[in-house]
Amino acid sequence: MKTITENPIHIPRYPPEFQEIITAKNQNFVGREFVFAAIDNFLHQCDRGYFTIIGDPGIGKSAILAHYVSQNPGVVYYNVEIAGKNRVEEFLTTVCTQLIEIAQSQGSKNIADSLTDSTTENSTFLSLLLQQISDRLHPEEWLIITIDGCDRIDINNQPRGSNIFYLPRYLPEKVYFILSRRPFLTDRSGLLIEAPAQSLDLSAYSKQNRADIQEYIKNYLNTQDINHHLLTQISQDETNFMYVSEILAAINQNIYPKNLHLYYQNHLDKMNLATSEQQTMALQVLNILVKEQAISIEMIAEILDEDEYEIKVILDKWREFLHFQSIGAEINYSLYHPSFHDWLSQQRV
Repeated sequence: MKTITENPIHIPRYPPEFQEIITAKNQNFVGREFVFAAIDNFLHQCDRGYFTIIGDPGIGKSAILAHYVSQNPGVVYYNVEIAGKNRVEEFLTTVCTQLIEIAQSQGSKNIADSLTDSTTENSTFLSLLLQQISDRLHPEEWLIITIDGCDRIDINNQPRGSNIFYLPRYLPEKVYFILSRRPFLTDRSGLLIEAPAQSLDLSAYSKQNRADIQEYIKNYLNTQDINHHLLTQISQDETNFMYVSEILAAINQNIYPKNLHLYYQNHLDKMNLATSEQQTMALQVLNILVKEQAISIEMIAEILDEDEYEIKVILDKWREFLHFQSIGAEINYSLYHPSFHDWLSQQRV
């Protein structure tokens, strides 16, 4: 993968916790060239804009962004999933600090003095920085800001209707945001923008995902002493990097991976929190999803003798953990990964 510029802009210093994530996620990284090609095409076809990578939990979104940042000098990086980093105040302070370093490397002076408490109240200072940097970019340069984990942003401390993290509705020329998030309903993007936008849904690239998983396994086998016949636990059709990496790490121990258990417990906790006001019905719906491979809203409503709208409200709140499958004119729902399905079945949810 080529760097984004022949003469990269000043490389911002990432906070230590961000650098640790970037380094960790880059270990054993393979493939994903179709994603990087799509980003590159977007940068060349649009003079500014928002590019969003969408994918199931564990499919590799964080690793993709970490690798992209490591390979492309000058990219600003922010990770929402780190504890305490899901609030707009943290985002604006951290990202504006990185942007100030870039602006200063371009020759802007005294701009750091403008970083005050009011910086985090809205997007005014962020937009000012973006415009100043944009005005001084050379023809071969872009300003790219990556935000990993947009589905984790806490919007409760922002005014209703404001963009997530106060991201700008309008962007200056040659300024781009690359976002990652789990699947979401279109009307819940949290973004109102007047700029070019494109999304890439990793689930639409099953063939490429499978090939990258197989390459990942191959590379792992070349560096580890593993009982190869145990690899039959991993399907040739597997596309989830989180699942594969944890199974490989524990494959000789004959135990269920602890990290995978904690990961799925976090899923369940989030699902329960999202539907706490419909707790009894939500538990019934989840039990049906565990028993069935795929099922429609109409069938769930019939089994529970409940209104279809109430079922849909629950499933909408679980969107990031579900797959949709169209069968004729009917949409069937299932849990996003067989391993999560199996884990839930053992929890007696």
